[in-house]
Amino acid sequence: MVLNYVPFFRNSSESLILQNIDAKSSQKILAAAKKQQLELNEENFPSLVTVKKVNFSLNDGQENENEEVNEAELMVNMDMDEDDVAAFERFQNPAKDVRRNLQLSEIIAQKIQEKEADIHNKISDAGSLKIEEIEPKVKEMYEGVRDVLKRYRSGKIPKAFKIIPKLRNWEQILFITEPHNWSAAAMFQGTRIFCSVLSQAMAQRFYNLVLLPRVRDDLCEYKKLNMHLYNALKRALFKPAAFMKGIILPLLESGDCTLREAIIFGSVVAHNSIPVLHSSACLLKICEMSYSGANSIFIRFFLDKRYALPYRVVDAAVFHFLRFENDKRELPVLWHQSLLTFAQRYKNDISSEQRDALLQLLKKKTHPKITPDARRELQAATCRDVEMMETDNVLAAQPVNIYTDADVGYDG
Repeated sequence: MVLNYVPFFRNSSESLILQNIDAKSSQKILAAAKKQQLELNEENFPSLVTVKKVNFSLNDGQENENEEVNEAELMVNMDMDEDDVAAFERFQNPAKDVRRNLQLSEIIAQKIQEKEADIHNKISDAGSLKIEEIEPKVKEMYEGVRDVLKRYRSGKIPKAFKIIPKLRNWEQILFITEPHNWSAAAMFQGTRIFCSVLSQAMAQRFYNLVLLPRVRDDLCEYKKLNMHLYNALKRALFKPAAFMKGIILPLLESGDCTLREAIIFGSVVAHNSIPVLHSSACLLKICEMSYSGANSIFIRFFLDKRYALPYRVVDAAVFHFLRFENDKRELPVLWHQSLLTFAQRYKNDISSEQRDALLQLLKKKTHPKITPDARRELQAATCRDVEMMETDNVLAAQPVNIYTDADVGYDG
């Protein structure tokens, strides 16, 4: 059987519809192609981007650029008045000669000089900074990156900047870009790139040399923190060990951490998830270091996370409070709040001897509103040694069951 093949031809109306569809979609295709070409030019040739495109990017990121974090919004539960702030400042340690206005470029240059001296003395460590001669073309390229980062608001980051963490002498190249002059948005992008590529040790150096001084300088100058810098601190938590060793501990060890800095840095700790191991280690170090008012803020934030802390950390927190028993200074309300938080969260993890010592402490260090609550919490505690003794007694009183093979289902 032979089938007749009849070809199919579109009629005039169908061809007209197709022509109309092509005409309408052609404008969208051209617009998408133009946008794609502009993105490629911006990524590969930043200097060729038109002024109109740059202005659009600046306006697009201006709203976020002006957003700021104020410590007043984070002090809802602090209940501090002027006297409490004065007591907080009395526990600061201004004796240390800390140059708060030291330029970031001077810090990095000082580190480079130290490494140069190590090289000349033939003392070199694996992974340390290598001082190398930079080719003029490379230096010129990163000077161009420096100019881009100064005015960066949004959009793509130059590829030359993205490869800095992968370079052997990344600190030396970073010095050329002048991180202290980066915009806040560029600092966020830099933190995002460096914390994802660098190791824990190298990320710690970036946090300590670049991010921490920049955030402190911004708070010192504007009394508020740009939202991009606050987001940079949150992104830095992707390397929790580097965050604790490169930001939190150096901030507290400096001895001049202000109330504003403690609240804003502490809010990053309070509102984000941190592995219990790193939180415990950082809390242990804070309890053992010299006291300042900022320590109480971080102790309270860490305790409020309600982690199952090791007994060593709990003991360190107890000894931290007990060492103020004979201190004649008036303690800030933050200290009393941190003690109350500890009693509420970990009263069942202390020994009976520690509980008695803390109750004795409350007789000497009192606060009219906080101390009664702390005393009530401690008096209602079921101490860990008492609980362990009760458990042992219950187990000892139970008869010893002797199982046979039939009881466990094995008759072989």
